[in-house]
Amino acid sequence: MAPLHVLVAEDEPHIARLIALKLETGPFRVTRVGDGAAALDALAASSDIALAILDLMMPGLGGLEVLASIRRDPRTRSLPCIVLTATGHEAARRQALDLGANEFLTKPFSPKKLFATAVALAGAPMDAALER
Repeated sequence: MAPLHVLVAEDEPHIARLIALKLETGPFRVTRVGDGAAALDALAASSDIALAILDLMMPGLGGLEVLASIRRDPRTRSLPCIVLTATGHEAARRQALDLGANEFLTKPFSPKKLFATAVALAGAPMDAALER
């Protein structure tokens, strides 16, 4: 089975690297970008992205703006999205879920929980999803 393509939009390189390393232990290949505009460019350039992980606060377009754009585009409307944030404000969580986020995780997050959530949302087969 070919790895499932995951887009990680995170402006903190060490967090993006941690996410990529964790996901790549399983059935995923990761494209990392550092801002919202680059996330939208990556989505436009790749038709095989199975999941987007979006940081709430990034330079330029933030995660919520990217999420809103994803949900408006018929091509990406049903793309599963996880929103990450360092601020655990209930208002931000509610807004993300109202915009169509499938999951909202607060930093610091559990890499194991992120992995399990990614497996579930991307539809990875359970035998391929066993954590290595």
